[in-house]
Amino acid sequence: MKRYLHAVPLTAAFFSTLFFAHAASADIDKTIEDALKFGDGGAIKADINYRWENVNQDAGAAKTANANTVRTRIGVLSPKFFGIQGFAEYEGTHALQDDYNNGRGNKPAFSNIADPSLNELNQLWLSYSDIPDTVIKGGRQRIKFDDDRFIGNVGWRQLETTFDSVLVTNKSLPNTTINAGYIGNVQTFLSTTENIDAPIVNVNYKLGDYGNLIGYGYWLDYTDPSVAIRNKSSQTFGVRLNGATPKFYEHYSLLYTAEWGIQQDYGHRAVAYEANRYNVMGGFTAYFLNFQGAMEQLDGNAKGQFNTPLGTNHAFQGWADLFLTTPVNGIRDVFGTVSAKVWDESLTLVGSYHDYTDDSGSKHYGDEWNFQAVKKIGKHYSVMVKYANYSADTVNTDTQKIWLQGNINF
Repeated sequence: MKRYLHAVPLTAAFFSTLFFAHAASADIDKTIEDALKFGDGGAIKADINYRWENVNQDAGAAKTANANTVRTRIGVLSPKFFGIQGFAEYEGTHALQDDYNNGRGNKPAFSNIADPSLNELNQLWLSYSDIPDTVIKGGRQRIKFDDDRFIGNVGWRQLETTFDSVLVTNKSLPNTTINAGYIGNVQTFLSTTENIDAPIVNVNYKLGDYGNLIGYGYWLDYTDPSVAIRNKSSQTFGVRLNGATPKFYEHYSLLYTAEWGIQQDYGHRAVAYEANRYNVMGGFTAYFLNFQGAMEQLDGNAKGQFNTPLGTNHAFQGWADLFLTTPVNGIRDVFGTVSAKVWDESLTLVGSYHDYTDDSGSKHYGDEWNFQAVKKIGKHYSVMVKYANYSADTVNTDTQKIWLQGNINF
């Protein structure tokens, strides 16, 4: 309890500062924006993210964790010069309170909060854009495809994942975006480096006003000395259809997603396996409300499970993060989500319920409730309250997580 009470004044002080700072600076935001720009497309980028995270698990599982952390990013984007542009970005997290296991073995008795207090070079890249409809980018960079399920930056964590890679983006074909590239190293959200040889391809075709048809292939060959890391190697192929109908009766629209993927062993993985993934969603919007019902299934067996080691997995299978890797017998996540945008669409409210079983539906793992409120304050400020509650049946342990967050971004 003393640790919890210690977190409250730190959190309250930050949010008070954020609100008062915005009130005082509302008239000068444009001045700051202009001051941070220079040359043809050049700019200084800054992002400050404060978060208090509390993790409370069943007695005996681990000690209750509290993390008060501040993440800072400062980057410089150069002006364009004959189509060439560069970007360099520092990223660092400072723990004001570190009663937690940060994922690097510092305090293993506490529950895990994967936000180590470290400093790093987050991005360093050059791009070239003077070829028609084409951008070539090389260096350490952020990559996000589709919904981040397979390739993402794990943007929820304080330190993000970036990739030492070359990426070519081409839009010369009508309604089509082709991303093709190669990843040579992964700088993870724990500020560790994983060696990988990974050609990646993602082709997105826009179906007019009805959404997108996407095909992808990811060949991930982990070459790290660790056997556990090498066994994350896989090749994945898939197709995805997602979108929404044009609005009818002025205020209504139908939502849909249908996706299938197949994953097999590849490269340095020692054991052969094959697993499928199914992802379907149906829903509708009405005025300021959004309703979705969905099912995502990742198959598994004793030889291997369908996994997404380069994805932003926090966004899937519940915010309690208890299924970041797929269980041996796979996982079927049946869930419903309701969201609303109110207060001139500056406040977004989200609530969802998840029911987890193995991929056959016969073994019940547990269920989970998620709630979130995000308030935007002008263009550059936001605050967030977030909650996750997982009730275990046969897998993992009862887990409750609470987050309070404030962000300033220029």
